[in-house]
Amino acid sequence: MKDAYSLILSAIDNGTYRPGDRLVESELAERFGVSRTPVREALQRLETQSMLTRDGRSLIVSALDHNQLTELYAVRTELEALAARLAARHASREEVRVLGAMVEEDREILDDPHALARANRRFHHQIHLASHNRYLVQQLDIVHRTMALMAHSSLAVPGRGEDSLDEHRAIVKSIAAGNPDEADAALRAHISLAYETRLRQGARDWAATVEQERQ
Repeated sequence: MKDAYSLILSAIDNGTYRPGDRLVESELAERFGVSRTPVREALQRLETQSMLTRDGRSLIVSALDHNQLTELYAVRTELEALAARLAARHASREEVRVLGAMVEEDREILDDPHALARANRRFHHQIHLASHNRYLVQQLDIVHRTMALMAHSSLAVPGRGEDSLDEHRAIVKSIAAGNPDEADAALRAHISLAYETRLRQGARDWAATVEQERQ
């Protein structure tokens, strides 16, 4: 059985609670069927990790500003590229086959951005594991936990899902070939395109908000 911390974190990760949403101790305890004490401790832990922010006396799910997003992607790029490089050196044949199967299976859910986003996290986590470096996996877990604070997935942008899977295939091909340099480059290109897509979407959202305010 998951603890209160894991339950709340999963709810943020899957979008049940989104940036700006207020988290109420009593409501969380009722939703997850746990007592208020572990919920209180979980909220304190999440606040310490900057997953939650104080708004007066309330705790709300944090949101990433432009600078935080830039910093997060800079760190993610380096760590993910290292994971791909190490996976090209250390991944077993079975791990490579699993990665390849994920890419093909995920083509069945291209019309479901939420499912595709979950599958994307699963794919990247599998690369992390294939690096066979526990310390790197731990750091990437922190990065991907923080990514849950993004309001939208770049995979919801039309056409991005299919492009992303093509990029995943290139990454797997490089890992399967045992070529660290190519795996590193393929992963960096993948993250760069995802970041660019997110920036473009953010610019469109900002423009739409400004237009609404003028009406």
